[in-house]
This record gives sequence, C-alpha cells and structure tokens, in this order.
Amino acid sequence: MLRFIAKTRLISIITVIILISVLFITGCAPSGGQDQAEEEKTGQQVRVVRDYLDREVEVPLQVKRIATLYAYTGHAAAMLGRGQDIVAINNGLSRDVLLNMVCPGIGDNPIPFVHDSINIEELLKAEPDLVFIKGEVGGNAAEVEKLNKFNIPYVVIDFNNIEEQMRSIEIMGEALGCQEQARKYNQYYQECIDRVQTVVGNIPEEQRVRLFHSVNEASRTDAAGTLPADWLEKVGVINVSVDQDLKLVEGKYFASLEQILLWDPEVIIANEAGVADYILTNPQWAPLKAVQNQKVYQMPIGISRWGHPGGLETPLGILWTAKTVYPEYFSDLDIEAEAKAFYQEFFNYEVSDELMEQILAGADMRQAKNERPQE
Repeated sequence: MLRFIAKTRLISIITVIILISVLFITGCAPSGGQDQAEEEKTGQQVRVVRDYLDREVEVPLQVKRIATLYAYTGHAAAMLGRGQDIVAINNGLSRDVLLNMVCPGIGDNPIPFVHDSINIEELLKAEPDLVFIKGEVGGNAAEVEKLNKFNIPYVVIDFNNIEEQMRSIEIMGEALGCQEQARKYNQYYQECIDRVQTVVGNIPEEQRVRLFHSVNEASRTDAAGTLPADWLEKVGVINVSVDQDLKLVEGKYFASLEQILLWDPEVIIANEAGVADYILTNPQWAPLKAVQNQKVYQMPIGISRWGHPGGLETPLGILWTAKTVYPEYFSDLDIEAEAKAFYQEFFNYEVSDELMEQILAGADMRQAKNERPQE
C-alpha cells in the first residue's frame, strides 16, 4: 500500500514538473497563472504597459482576444505563442503562407483595417480585449478617436532601428504576459548581431562590399534612420543609398535609376519576390556591376520578408546577408539549419526540406494582393 501511495505521489510530481516545463517553453502563462498571482498581489485586473508613443496603457491582465491591425504585430503575437488568440487582422496576414501554416485559420479572421483606416463596426464585432496598431495610426487623431469612443485598449507598436524593434517585442511580451518568450527572441537577435560583428569587424574598409537594398519596388531603398540601414550596417557593408538624396513618397524612399547607375553597387539584394529577376533581365539595369556579375539576390521570405522594414526575421536577414555578401568569411554558417532551428524554437513549427527550399528562394510565400475579398 505504501509503495502504491509513493508511486502515485511520484506520478503527480512528474506531471507537475511537465506542466511547468511546458509553460517555460511557451513563454506565456495561462489564465490563472502568472496573471492571477499579479492580480492577487496588486488587487488590480490590469497591467500598465508603456507603448511606442510613450503612452501608459492599462491592459487587461488576461488578454484573451487580440486584434493585430499592423501585420508585424500579428507575426510577433504568433511568435509569442498567442497566434490562436488573434481575432482580427491586417490584410497582410491573410497573404502570409507560412504564418497560415503555423496558425491555421488566422487568415480567415475579419479584416477591420483597410487603406490605413479602422472599420470600427467590424472591429467591435470581433470583441478584442486589446488592439495593436502602427505608429502612424496611433498618431492619427481621427483613427484613435474611434478606439477611444468605445474604450478599446490599444497599444502602439513601431520601430525604426534594431533597439526599437527589440523594444517592440518587449512591449508586446509585457502586454500579452509572454515576457520570457520575448526575452528569448531578443537574446537570439543580439547573438546573431554579435556573431556577425565578430567576423566583419576584421574586414578592412576598402574590402567592404558596396550594396544596394531593393525594398518591395526595384528602386525603393533605405534611408538613414531606418531599420534596414541599421541592420545592414551591422553586416559590415557599404549601403550606397544611406545619406544620399532620395525621393520621399508616402513615407517610402526611392532612388532614381540614374542615381543607382552612378552608385554602381557590387551587390543588390531584393526582398520582394520577382524583383531580383526583373533587375537581372531589364536592359536599363544591365550596366550595373552587380547585374553583370550576376550578384543580384532574392532575399528569403518566411513568416515575413527577411530584413523588411516591418519584418520579424531581421536576425535571420542579418545572417543570410552576411553569408551571401561575404561567403569566404561565413563558410561555416548553415542558413538552412539556422532557419529551421529558428522556426522550431520561436514558432514550434518544423519546416520540411522542401518548404525550406521555398523559403530561401523567396518563392510563392505570399499570396497576391486582394486575393481574398474584403469584408
């Protein structure tokens, strides 16, 4: 009898240990866990989060229904283990192929945000406990008034450099009770930077590669003070468009083809599917050294476009670019293995060899715009 009792207690202890381990792996406390302890300690049912605009926002301790009206926040919420709790989305999330594999059905959620405007009626139908929006929306008085009128808590998320992107993950981790998973992501982010910096720091200035980064459209590129300008600096390249005379159109920076021809970059990387092929085959781009030497590369596309100004996989973008631009210095870096480990660790998703090949090629990873009818 005593042996039976001892055995039963041992099974109970093992069960508790397993449950605790699962919580640490996901990085999110369940309802009644960490949040309940905080509620008992403070006597409150909310936590205060300071967002991108330095607003102090009272967020429910137990956020069960999430609206991500900025695509990046949907990617980040999924990375934090809360993808299944998203009830309203930005249209971009319905187009992301890998995200919809990781979080089946996420793309079927209502889209109460079209042409930078909140459809408050549709948002109310989704009954969110918390809404994430982008900086430009948070700075629009008319859009904010829609949320304030119905007392919907909202957190503004945005970033223009690596430090701010890491902070955005911290903010979302705090708001969703997933601080540990947020910390793990930021730790990995910093480790990727350090790994690359340790190597490229030894490359003499005169041997550094002159690079043009094509963002979405072929001639759209990076200006100083943008996230891509920051992470490309960490890679140790000379970003030809930074601190140059660029045309600003609706918050996007463009270089003329004449300017690009004068810069004559040695390497071009493009984050939008099809743009690299366009540059390689368009006669107007033919005089460029990068085109002549076939050093125009399509960047990978996974949950988001690697290295995009609003992309989540910036750490992977840093590693991929370092390997692509300086292959002789990063011969031991296995991007495929690195990316597989990333998606397993942060999205609990095992990427097949076939899918990884598709991700690295940046092919067929985003559905065409407006493929899904608007609500």
